[in-house]
Amino acid sequence: MEREVQVDTPDEVDTGAGTPSTPGGSAVDGGDARLEVTDAEPASPWWHSPWRLLVLGAAVLFLGVAAGYALFNGGGRPSGSAVDIGFLQDMRAHHDQAVTMAYDYLEKPAAEQDAVLRSIAKTIISDQQYQSGYMAGLLIEMGQSPANETGQAMAWMNQPVPLDRMPGMATADDLAQLVAATGPAADQLFVDLMVAHHEGGIHMAEYAAQNARRADVRSLAAGMATAQRGEIVDLQDALARSKA
Repeated sequence: MEREVQVDTPDEVDTGAGTPSTPGGSAVDGGDARLEVTDAEPASPWWHSPWRLLVLGAAVLFLGVAAGYALFNGGGRPSGSAVDIGFLQDMRAHHDQAVTMAYDYLEKPAAEQDAVLRSIAKTIISDQQYQSGYMAGLLIEMGQSPANETGQAMAWMNQPVPLDRMPGMATADDLAQLVAATGPAADQLFVDLMVAHHEGGIHMAEYAAQNARRADVRSLAAGMATAQRGEIVDLQDALARSKA
């Protein structure tokens, strides 16, 4: 037998003594049974799911690559200098660690963490994944590898160091402690590591903002330095409020 689904419209709302309609629900076959709101625990926000954060990060990274390549492909722009190429490659590696630390922090129970710090961590993931993709797009447009494959960083600043020793980079022990930390200790360690990381990134970005050949790279670097200075203040302020 066919079943007719009846949906109340604004002119047909039942104002009688029957059970009021539940938002999003409808009556079937004119019967009295209706959907009821229960006291079940609401679903967790999407960002509490690590795999969804990873999918989002991958999507943002792709958008950054597409933007960098589409905006600056061809057009007679100057080729990249050693500063342009080195900054873009090394900052991508630097960003990768910041994103990793933010993911590690967000994988902890939200109830044990400061809500503002969690929001900042999500911003770091989205902003730095996009920037990393954007930088990859610029490097591809220049005919360069998106990654530093030499193992040595910052030769373009005349300060050569191993890639994992760039300014502000956390050590393997630091990262392991962040993964293991819980509650306020995790808040404190996340802020300490991310502030140091941002300070190192600012050091690199300021040099590129002054010395890169291409105007788009100089502008990108200057914007990074400004944004990360602001995030340092936000991180420190949020931590202070969480302790008050």
